[in-house]
Amino acid sequence: MILTQQQIKDFYEMGWIVIPDLFDLDEIKIMQQCFDDLLVRARGLETTQHSDGSYFVLGQDSNDVIIKRVVWAGGCQPELLKIGEDARILSPALELLGSNSAEQLLSQAHFKLPGDGVSFDWHQDIVHRDRGPGTWKDVNGRGSYVQTILCLDDMTLDNGPLMFVKGSANWERGNYDRHDYDEQTDSHPLNKLVDEQIVTVTGSAGSVLFFGPYAVHASFENNSDSSRRVLINGYAYPGANHFDYPGDGSGRMLQLVES
Repeated sequence: MILTQQQIKDFYEMGWIVIPDLFDLDEIKIMQQCFDDLLVRARGLETTQHSDGSYFVLGQDSNDVIIKRVVWAGGCQPELLKIGEDARILSPALELLGSNSAEQLLSQAHFKLPGDGVSFDWHQDIVHRDRGPGTWKDVNGRGSYVQTILCLDDMTLDNGPLMFVKGSANWERGNYDRHDYDEQTDSHPLNKLVDEQIVTVTGSAGSVLFFGPYAVHASFENNSDSSRRVLINGYAYPGANHFDYPGDGSGRMLQLVES
């Protein structure tokens, strides 16, 4: 797949792009079944731990196990691992990286079930890639990382959609922290930015969101009665990453296979 010049410009200036309906509903149903299997497995584990090639990050409320995320979900669900090497995702990611190969760092399942309270405050993904001296190097000078989010359900205004700060792709690491927290409300002041500065991204099941490591984003609680499940695949420019991620087979090198 070849991106347009406008899509590439938007990625590096605005911070993200969305390609709608890359996967059809039959393919989505297979992925949803994989997520159902992960949910059953997680509820049998009860606490955060490795299981059959994946790392389950769990919480607990008074009634049930809460799945915060499954790291390297493809470890115990091979069908999800296939998605990470699918040309419909990999080709745009490689084009944005400016490389013919990439190291796959993430194959994550995020659930956002109704009422589970899972949310992610404003952050840049670079803080998860660069974990200290010697763990990360920006090889291509443009962030060296592309994150992709594949919607397994329609992402709506009510079920915890992704929100981005427009233009933050050009902020350096941590620049959003120049704003102090509001001590009275214990909330991040980026929550108070005017609508013109924050863009809420919605999309139908099968659509894929691409964004870079400096784009400031968040997603809050699912306040609807429908799930908002997403499969996250993350790709690093070769030589950028020097950190070992959990999960059997994580950090694999990928390149497009000529058809």
